[in-house]
Amino acid sequence: MNETIHFLMQYGTLLLFLVVFVEQIGLPLPALPVLVVAGVLAGTGHMNLWAAAGVTVFAALAADWIWYELGRRQGRRVLDLLCRISLEPDSCVRRTEDFFIKHGPHSLVAAKFIPGLSTIAPPLAGIVGFGAPLFLLYDGLGALIWAWSGLGIGYAFSDQIERAVVYAEQVAPLATGAAVGALVLYIAHKAVSRRRQLRDVPRITVGQLTEKLRTEEPPLLIDLRPRASAEAEPGIPNALVMSLDDLARRHHELPRHRELVLYCGCPADASSAQGTLLLHKKGFTRVWPLAGGIEAWRKHAGPVEGGRYTALPSATVGLSMP
Repeated sequence: MNETIHFLMQYGTLLLFLVVFVEQIGLPLPALPVLVVAGVLAGTGHMNLWAAAGVTVFAALAADWIWYELGRRQGRRVLDLLCRISLEPDSCVRRTEDFFIKHGPHSLVAAKFIPGLSTIAPPLAGIVGFGAPLFLLYDGLGALIWAWSGLGIGYAFSDQIERAVVYAEQVAPLATGAAVGALVLYIAHKAVSRRRQLRDVPRITVGQLTEKLRTEEPPLLIDLRPRASAEAEPGIPNALVMSLDDLARRHHELPRHRELVLYCGCPADASSAQGTLLLHKKGFTRVWPLAGGIEAWRKHAGPVEGGRYTALPSATVGLSMP
């Protein structure tokens, strides 16, 4: 904390702009502690509070505008890029997109306070067609509230924090090193274990699925993509559109006598592999994720012939998806 204060005193608002911009662009550099420190400096007369707030809002808007334009011009390929660098690729877009679709432009106000949504909300706004004025209005309001939440805390408690910094200098290095080391090890272990577990789930190929769709009892297909994605880009015919939450909550409504094939549009089939593991724990034994997901199907699968692909409608299996 003390080193951050010295840096901010020396480089002032320029450093504050860079830290906020880098965090909002998506790199793992937390800006909120720096905002609090800037508030402390403002409270002790070493920084102009209004200048700090203006720089923070401008930096956040600049980064968000870049993502907004990329989303507007490049579409969902931007989200695929974001998910490839996420530790939780299956939930990276799914949960944040559902939240965004539900709350509309108001989600831009809350985005700065919700991990994952902060970076994904701006390109989503561009993808769904928010106009620039509407985007700037709500995103600017969210940036303003976020900036003052950090600066205000530091400013309000500047006297107490300044005294605490002196004490923290004596104990902080060892405690910080231990905490950071433990956090890094935990994240690395979680990421490696998770990716290995999902990678080892046996897949069904597009060719194998095509053959099964021509049999007397074809598999029941489950599309795990977000509903907005499934409606914008139709998937395999007759597939049920469900989320992982739906699988966990309504697995008892799925037929256990039929094979189930899950597919998604995420890197490494993450959602379908996770859904397969979930159903295995619920006692399902004939469940497979589709290798390559919807992209592999579009690339390799031909039309289903012979009229045998007659998957049961949702009502037949007890599912009436909203």
